[in-house]
Amino acid sequence: MTGLTILVVYVGLFAAGWFAVQLLRRRRRHRDFTSLKTVTFGDESAIRPDRYASVLSVLVIFLIWGAFTGSRLVPLHVPGPFLGDTSFSYTAQDANGGSDAAMVTIQVHPLDARPEPRETAQDDSLAQDDAASIAAWRSGFVNVLANDRGEGLRVTAVDDTAIAPGGEVRVAHGIVAMTAKGSLTFAPDRGLQMEPIWLPSPEAVATRFVQIARDGYQNFTLWEHLGASLLRVLIGFAAGSAIGIPLGYAMGLSGWFRGWFDPIVEFMRPVPPLALIPLVIIWFGIWETGKIVLLFLAALWVMAISARAGVSGVNLTKIHAAYSLGASKWQILRHVVMPNSLPEIFTGARVAMGVCWGTVVAAELVAAQKGAGMMIIAASKFQLTDIVITGIVLIGIIGYGIDILMRGAERYLVPWKGRS
Repeated sequence: MTGLTILVVYVGLFAAGWFAVQLLRRRRRHRDFTSLKTVTFGDESAIRPDRYASVLSVLVIFLIWGAFTGSRLVPLHVPGPFLGDTSFSYTAQDANGGSDAAMVTIQVHPLDARPEPRETAQDDSLAQDDAASIAAWRSGFVNVLANDRGEGLRVTAVDDTAIAPGGEVRVAHGIVAMTAKGSLTFAPDRGLQMEPIWLPSPEAVATRFVQIARDGYQNFTLWEHLGASLLRVLIGFAAGSAIGIPLGYAMGLSGWFRGWFDPIVEFMRPVPPLALIPLVIIWFGIWETGKIVLLFLAALWVMAISARAGVSGVNLTKIHAAYSLGASKWQILRHVVMPNSLPEIFTGARVAMGVCWGTVVAAELVAAQKGAGMMIIAASKFQLTDIVITGIVLIGIIGYGIDILMRGAERYLVPWKGRS
């Protein structure tokens, strides 16, 4: 139910942001001939990221995160769990058919609070008032018959509504259910906010990040964890590129190489790197060699296919022109094929780096002493969700930063991309 609500809120904010930006642009638009220019629909080269949309996207995600976790950093929140005092009545009946009613007061407290137990006044009635405390998002057993007076007592009604074993009654701020043995449990209203164990608030994640950055985690500093993962990725990617790019060139230039390696490449290409973990462990062990080999295989096939596609996409007119000028095969490879295939190779490199960076978390599942993936896995075993989210955010930021650097390198090294 909460997931559907989040989806609806996200879609609504997306639509609201789009309409707001369009309205703002209409008011600021100048009425001249330049403003009337249009772009042919479907021209991908003319599409550029809308910066308003990018900023609003990040802002909406943050607002939804804060609203559904009760964060103090956002102004609006969805209904949270009930906190405070509530009560319900119950009717007890003894073996002789006599019945009496009493009141149960429930104190619903935050998860990290430990309230003092409350006492209730007792008299000579068959049913006695009771008090209990239950944490938010939890349900608790309420032993209403423990201090009642009579033989063969059983609860027959809650808030004047008949109840039987297996049934439940809606009361103020919660639900009272009866177990198969006739005992009562109370579950307070949970609201729409996420429990911290499932999704902590942004400030909780930020606090945990500062703590780990200062004190480290699992005997290593945060930067040692991130550095170990990044080093594994770079080594695996470099090895995969060193083998994959020449292999792709050979497959693109030679029919024999293409026929020999094409079944292998096309067979391994759809196999996810995670499926290779058991085999890599059997062959190379659980230490660093196995992790590097797994990342090498993750990058190898992507780089081989991108290099092959780059060679196959070279404009034949350029090759014919080079031959007509007396160029040798090596000169054509050096001055025509390689420069024109570099855009495809850079695109494949970005994909391969992303695959490697995503695979390193799985590679560190087994016998890793440090690494971002190891930090996430270790924290998940103790349900430290704030550390898990901290690791995920850091992995995403570093991956995004790597992609930006590679795009910058592509613009610098391959300035002719997209030109004839």
